[in-house]
Amino acid sequence: MPTSFTVVPVEAQGEERDGQPQEEEQEEDERDRSSGDGVARESSPFINSAEMERGNVYEGKNMALFEEEMDSNPMVSSLLNKLANYTNLTQGVVEHEADEDSKRKEVKVPRMGTCIGVYLPCLQNILGVILFLRLTWIVGTAGVLESFIIVFMCCACTMLTAISMSAIATNGVVPAGGSYYMISRSLGPEFGGAVGLCFYLGTTFAGAMYILGTIEILLTYITPSAAIFKAEEVSEETEAMLNNMRVYGTCIIILMAVVVFVGVKYVNKLALVFLACVILSIIAIYAGVIKTAFDPPDFPICLLGNRTLSKRSFDVCAKFTESNNETKTTALWSLFCDSPLLNATCDDYFNLNNVTEIQGIPGIMSGVLSDNLWSAYSEKGSIVEKKDQPSVAGSEETKMSGLPYIFTDIMTYFTMLVGIYFPSVTGIMAGSNRSGDLKDAQKSIPTGTILAIATTSFIYLSCIVLFGACIEGVILRDKFGEAVNGNLVVGTLAWPSPWVIVIGSFFSTCGAGLQSLTGAPRLLQAIARDGIVPFIQVFGHGKANGEPTWALLLTAGICEIGILIASLDSVAPILSMFFLMCYMFVNLACAVQTLLRTPNWRPRFKYYHWTLSFLGMSLCLALMFICSWYYALIAMLITGCIYKYIEYRGAEKEWGDGIRGLSLNAARYALLRVEDGPPHTKNWRPQLLVLLNLDSEQLVKHPRLLSFTSQLKAGKGLTIVGSVLQGIYLDKCTETQKAEENVKALMGVEKTKGFCQIVVSPSFRDGISYLIQSAGLGGMKHNTVLMAWPQSWKQTENRFSWKNFVDTVRETTAAQQALLVAKNIDLFPTNQERFTEGSIDVWWIVHDGGMLMLLPFLLRQHKVWRKCKMRIFTVAQMDDNSIQMKKDLQMFLYHLRLNAEVEVVEMFENDISAFTYEKTLMMEQRSQMLKQMQLSKNEREREAQLIHDRNTASRSTPAVKTSVTAAAPEKVHMTWTKEKFVAEKHKNKDLNVSGFKDIFNMKPNQSNVRRMHTAVKLNGVVLNKSQHAHLVLLNMPGPPKNRKGDENYMEFLEVLTEGLDRVLLVRGSGREVITIYS
Repeated sequence: MPTSFTVVPVEAQGEERDGQPQEEEQEEDERDRSSGDGVARESSPFINSAEMERGNVYEGKNMALFEEEMDSNPMVSSLLNKLANYTNLTQGVVEHEADEDSKRKEVKVPRMGTCIGVYLPCLQNILGVILFLRLTWIVGTAGVLESFIIVFMCCACTMLTAISMSAIATNGVVPAGGSYYMISRSLGPEFGGAVGLCFYLGTTFAGAMYILGTIEILLTYITPSAAIFKAEEVSEETEAMLNNMRVYGTCIIILMAVVVFVGVKYVNKLALVFLACVILSIIAIYAGVIKTAFDPPDFPICLLGNRTLSKRSFDVCAKFTESNNETKTTALWSLFCDSPLLNATCDDYFNLNNVTEIQGIPGIMSGVLSDNLWSAYSEKGSIVEKKDQPSVAGSEETKMSGLPYIFTDIMTYFTMLVGIYFPSVTGIMAGSNRSGDLKDAQKSIPTGTILAIATTSFIYLSCIVLFGACIEGVILRDKFGEAVNGNLVVGTLAWPSPWVIVIGSFFSTCGAGLQSLTGAPRLLQAIARDGIVPFIQVFGHGKANGEPTWALLLTAGICEIGILIASLDSVAPILSMFFLMCYMFVNLACAVQTLLRTPNWRPRFKYYHWTLSFLGMSLCLALMFICSWYYALIAMLITGCIYKYIEYRGAEKEWGDGIRGLSLNAARYALLRVEDGPPHTKNWRPQLLVLLNLDSEQLVKHPRLLSFTSQLKAGKGLTIVGSVLQGIYLDKCTETQKAEENVKALMGVEKTKGFCQIVVSPSFRDGISYLIQSAGLGGMKHNTVLMAWPQSWKQTENRFSWKNFVDTVRETTAAQQALLVAKNIDLFPTNQERFTEGSIDVWWIVHDGGMLMLLPFLLRQHKVWRKCKMRIFTVAQMDDNSIQMKKDLQMFLYHLRLNAEVEVVEMFENDISAFTYEKTLMMEQRSQMLKQMQLSKNEREREAQLIHDRNTASRSTPAVKTSVTAAAPEKVHMTWTKEKFVAEKHKNKDLNVSGFKDIFNMKPNQSNVRRMHTAVKLNGVVLNKSQHAHLVLLNMPGPPKNRKGDENYMEFLEVLTEGLDRVLLVRGSGREVITIYS
């Protein structure tokens, strides 16, 4: 049923506002936009949503009910307005042009469609130097069939990558940065930074490859006389050419860097000219192929036997000529013989074989395709030979150098050709890099990129067949066209002239080099501005208009490395590695996002599947190792090092990436697999819950507790750092966040790897109980509680500290958890300290499951305690055989694979000393006195309450009877008169006086005397043996079952550890934690 809507305007209520608040809001908006690392963020409604102008929030009273929410959440109308006006332009050129054109204040709305914005840029980037300079040589060397396989593999790789890239690019808006942005936001900052830098290096080396191609065309096919280094012998030609490459390359890269620095706007405007050169060249090739069907071009090649000869040193393809009935030797004769005379001594092979001349381009109808189907790989320095041509082998001792043969300059094999060819299919990211300039990026990127790959794949595959069908095999294998008078081989096929290809390829490679030097610095700048790699942040800066000056200098420097390599065939596999690495992670990103099925994964491009992404990833990995296994390993090592560096030193970024989702899925799977019960004894390790105390500023009181935690854990197992804030959570939200930040910061400083959990509870005692009960998740729960000894438990203002402590001991026992209590924690070593000698002493009084044995072993794994030796003391009673005990203990430690010194200390029964008796009496008197003081305080509070109640009652109605509940432990219910009040007051005073008199007449409890006796005597023994030990581990006795003796329990522990610097009281969980079995 149709519904009608009427939009009724609401009158503005805020007209009285002046301009000043608006200015302040604009300033605040600007500050918010550039917050963080000083980089302007995308103008997205989902980022910095608090920027919404507050002026419209409270206008009108229709939305008064939602005023609280509007402080942090925008109105729907504001949100939709932001969405409608959202623009996102590429960095660099747009900023440069906007700066130069100061009159243009508003950014132009992107207007580029699929063809201009994606298809043609991809076409220009994919078609390039390899097509013109190396494809014919690849076809001649690998044969049509294997060349077809090479091209098909590479094109399939880029097509599968384009499908994955299309899915990622259409899953929301992709800002400038292209593939780097997609990978980093899909796989996280570590992968994004590592692969982004690899992509940057690939683009930079691509620039070097294009420049080398430009110089090769210039010096080989346009002006060979411009060479600075000349080769005197044939064997020196390669080295001379490489030196020329280095000199000219360095000059050209400086020139290009200056052009990019000064006039990047003109570089981008010339891109259309460079693209036109590429398209015209390809049209000329197809036109030439058609022409060969009925009128093949005349490019004769000279063969001696089956060996191809270079025509640079002679004109006539014959041994001698006849004119006027006179036989004259030719220039060719002079090259193979020692004199121009007919009776001269000549090369053996020259004498035995005839010189023949055949057509280099027989045409598409000649049937030469069958000869070129199969491969003809060769060693370095081999002569280019025609397979089916008859020849007579000469003497092998003949010196080859100096003869006009055409030699192969490198050893050829299938995998090497894959590495050289692959750069010719790169450039598929050109469309996604311009996503901000597109009218509809989510439609244009998939369509344009896939069409461009399909077009270029057809061009490459058809060229392979056409080259094989039109050109003689020896010409195809002639890399530099020496057999056809130094012409570009593919140019000999072109129509109307070879110069169309030569000039077109020259400008094409020149433009591609400029494009690389324009794009690579901006990619580096985008990575630097993200702030994920600290050491490259300097390259995020540039000129005032955003031009990346420092990044351009670095790019030119890295590009110079490629120039110094000087060989196009050596540079091509290097950039193949970096591009393949990038494409592999694009496929991985798509596969991970698809398999995780995250709610935000909703690409508009629907023709993708995780199997295709996985196939593309596998193909990229396979191609890396096919091209060059050692380059592949080096590229992986570089990527791994960058990944670990970002993980260790990089900025923390939360981009909602797939790796985080993958980690969550893996964690969930692992938690479900872990049994929700105690692990096997062999797998047991202390999973710690560390209880921290915070001061009034929410700072940690005892930071050394976290130092000790990291020393004990060494990054292994589970660590939960917990603390309790007293109060109501609604009132303590801010304090909780501050406390959590402080604790996490300290955990980072102390290198404690774990989780932080702050609990707010009405009482400190209940908060500790909540943590012990509920910290952890599933099978990942703590089994050990670590806390500091309450040093100030004797002070009256901390009367609850010892009660909380004893209750915590009881609760850990009830929860079957171990307990570690560090006494004098502030004296424990920091992580920077190192003990060069000394000992860790273990006093094994009661068997607690082996905790006392395991803890020193774990501590000695850390650098602080590594050089400390372990000593174990045990106590022998009157009836024990101390010698046998020592032997048994040594054997036990041997089976446990623990190295420790063993000593048995004998403690004989003797009379209780007067000192012990007196100390027990003082302890009980103090305890009783505290109770009386507590009672008298309660009485004073009750007295004040009674006076207050009486005054209140007398002011209102004197005859009214008031019922009072006093603040004492018992309840009082009475009707007060003045006489009764005075009598009650005197009665309380008398009771207090009599109570204090009884304290000095009491006798100590015999059970307490015996406990004190044990504590005093054991303390004496420990002090005697372990006073100078770096750490003493002691069995912690359990608290009394009767809660009335809790304060006496604290006194016993104090006496037991008196005089020791560092003590760790250990109370086991009641289960075995160490075993002698494997």
